[in-house]
Amino acid sequence: MNTLPIESLELQALEQRNRLHKTTDELKTKIAAAREKLDVSRNAREHLIKASIVLSLVGLLSGYGLAGMFTTD
Repeated sequence: MNTLPIESLELQALEQRNRLHKTTDELKTKIAAAREKLDVSRNAREHLIKASIVLSLVGLLSGYGLAGMFTTD
């Protein structure tokens, strides 16, 4: 039976623990970045003018189309 010495096993456990800590730190960083990217209030502030223009054009075109349905030439 091939057994590893206790020191070697402890070293492997320490390395695995360090890898796990590193991985969890990376995941926490990615989650924080994703939450920041998907923040509704921040995105609304950044894109308010663009959204207002698009919605105004949609309203204008739908109003023009609706009015065209009820008018005759």
